[in-house]
Amino acid sequence: MSKIINYLSGVFEKFPEIKIQTWALLIGLIFAAFLLSKLISKKGKISTKKLVYGSLCIAIAFVLSYIRIFHMPQGGSITPASMLPIMFFAYMFGPVEGIMAGMAYGLLQYVQDAYAVHWIQLLFDYPLAFGALGLAGYFKNNLKLGLVVGSLGRFIFHVLSGVFFFAEYAAEAGMNSLPYSVAYNSFIGVELIICIVLASIPQLNNALKRIKSEATI
Repeated sequence: MSKIINYLSGVFEKFPEIKIQTWALLIGLIFAAFLLSKLISKKGKISTKKLVYGSLCIAIAFVLSYIRIFHMPQGGSITPASMLPIMFFAYMFGPVEGIMAGMAYGLLQYVQDAYAVHWIQLLFDYPLAFGALGLAGYFKNNLKLGLVVGSLGRFIFHVLSGVFFFAEYAAEAGMNSLPYSVAYNSFIGVELIICIVLASIPQLNNALKRIKSEATI
């Protein structure tokens, strides 16, 4: 029992580290989203609607990213589907909007838990990797396929970052950098499975379809 309690404590241990400014930003995003939703109902501006849903999806994804089921030693975590809100936003509005939301989310991830060795590595591991989640928007009629492609896009950028900037860890493990990076970043596959499982729950799947239908009217 004590082991279970210790594990659950570890899962939520990052929550106290969320700075007041960060909470203020997230609350501001949500407040702005609801405020703008009132404008949508009166003016029907599609660009505003995208901003509303984008703000909410980024905020939800960011909060979920602080619930860490497992944390990797050189960065990266398995979370309860923190990628899903970003890919769902792309699924609703398309790849361009999804990539932009993903890049914004990637910058928040950098603020949350930066692991930097080179400025190019920062691009690969944060705005580019999370921006790639927006590739899910190319599959607006197949959410699950979009989840696979978006996650694969993120995986590729993380792998490239590992090959070029974290080769020393591969050498310490007695491996070549490519297989080491692929193995290390396999945690994304676990998170993908979590996303697919959640998206397959009939009640949640129906809710997502209803939200998409209302959002894209």
